[in-house]
Amino acid sequence: MTLRFGIYPGGLGSDQNGNITPGPPERADRITAALDALHGDNPFVVRGYLHYGEAGGAFPDAPPEPWQYGTGHRKLDLVACFHEPGHDLTGWLAFLRKQIRDHGPVLASLQVAEEANHAGPGGDGGRPAVRQAIVEGVLAARAEVDRLGLDVRIGCNATPIFDPAQEFWTDLARRGGREFVEALDYAGLDFFPDVFRPIPPDRLEAAITAVVTGFRRESLAAAGIPETTPMHICENGWPTGPDRSGERQAEMLELVVSIVDGLSSELNITTYEHFSLRDACSDRGDMNLEFGLLRSDYTPKPAFDRYRALIAALSTPATSPA
Repeated sequence: MTLRFGIYPGGLGSDQNGNITPGPPERADRITAALDALHGDNPFVVRGYLHYGEAGGAFPDAPPEPWQYGTGHRKLDLVACFHEPGHDLTGWLAFLRKQIRDHGPVLASLQVAEEANHAGPGGDGGRPAVRQAIVEGVLAARAEVDRLGLDVRIGCNATPIFDPAQEFWTDLARRGGREFVEALDYAGLDFFPDVFRPIPPDRLEAAITAVVTGFRRESLAAAGIPETTPMHICENGWPTGPDRSGERQAEMLELVVSIVDGLSSELNITTYEHFSLRDACSDRGDMNLEFGLLRSDYTPKPAFDRYRALIAALSTPATSPA
């Protein structure tokens, strides 16, 4: 099986309070040029984040107006983050339907909520209604896509879960039943091996393989999600920074992509997306700001050319379905 590749095309992000990471502003022209160079004529997805329910609109779109990059051979993987503090989902469901109506022609997929299994930075798990929001959101989005006759995949995602009971996934299945499982077009995994918890080099390949395989065989299986439902790797990366070289970043990218590609047929993995295109800020000595393939001034690190070569070698042919 061949993969469809993608990337978060920005650099800046925000913390759980809506504070923007330091660094120069996004440059749409530089982003577009870098994306064109990165994937050429190969099908590609750009990952963008919108936020529903944040108090005072603190969280900006990331990157700004992400749909502008869904042109040519690119489509948009749009993430609708759920930041609603209450339990009324009426506005949330209307928000999802509106994204489909507004951006349907450039959408490859709509992800309902972001990393809802944890409440830390980047995760929606701290909102009390988030699991019900996923179940009802997937069903509402599926119905809207079908009503409009669009070719848009509807899914949800999580980070690795090592709890044998897989409570997050079993709870989603309990809430949504067979209707929810059948409405899912994919399930996504966000994971960052050897970033926040170092892994000895001689154990890296086994650890990465175990996480990706466990997501399919344990997490998704616990929810009754069949192997015919594709997996997406939605976020993966390894930052540069103090004692973290650009060459090592390139090596880690190639290692993970090679493992994912090798498992793609067995585990039905169809998409790999890297996080991210650009550093938020390259000169602060903070690895959390240096996940990019480019420095914050848009000059390339070694991983940019490495990813370009991997896309050219392993990408889904342009004539194949997404």
